[in-house]
Amino acid sequence: MFTIRTFDEQHARRTNAAADAMRRVVKTESVVIPGPAGRLEGAVDSVDAAPRAIAVVCHPHPLQQGTMQNKVVTTIARAFAQLGAHVLRFNFRGVGASEGRYADGIGERADALAAIAWSRDRWPGLGLYLGGFSFGAAIALGVAAEARPRGLVTIAPPLDRLPADFVPPDCPWLLIHGVADDVVPFAATEERLATFGVRPQVLAMKDAGHFFHGRLLEVDEAITSFFGLELGAAS
Repeated sequence: MFTIRTFDEQHARRTNAAADAMRRVVKTESVVIPGPAGRLEGAVDSVDAAPRAIAVVCHPHPLQQGTMQNKVVTTIARAFAQLGAHVLRFNFRGVGASEGRYADGIGERADALAAIAWSRDRWPGLGLYLGGFSFGAAIALGVAAEARPRGLVTIAPPLDRLPADFVPPDCPWLLIHGVADDVVPFAATEERLATFGVRPQVLAMKDAGHFFHGRLLEVDEAITSFFGLELGAAS
């Protein structure tokens, strides 16, 4: 039902060496987003060029120290920014300077939809990409049917957190998972994916744990490889 590939580390090193030579400076702008439970703290990452697309990235669990500054979240954001997107990271309600309190995923999905709406109002006419890590990956996946992104990346998604009325996405979907993840076991993800009836590209990273320590360059390269051609043509 889905495609699994392992990561070629030598290819990653070659690709990243070439990409590093061409990388542009990513600047970050602090923003405030009107949310359903009050103001949401956000940050927009971009390079000094007209945007090709927009991306919204969701962070890990608010009650487990998840914030928009998480290293996996910023890796996703910078990968999309290097591809020419203007990228919004934001703190869910009750995190950092965001108002409100944790709402068991239901309110956080509403926060994500508010962040998406804000992005589309600020950059009208541009294609949307969604991303998220851990809890944030489940949130991004849970709103994808309504938000209708052009592409989706979910990293270590806890698929048991999806809403009861979940509809699988119909856009290109990259799922990155550490085979050694002891927080969200990869075997459980494989089992749940088999019930979806869709075909995500699954990148199973051998020996990688939940937080991808020492492996973030590989995560960056995977996102760049998967979305690069499409974003090059996005408008």
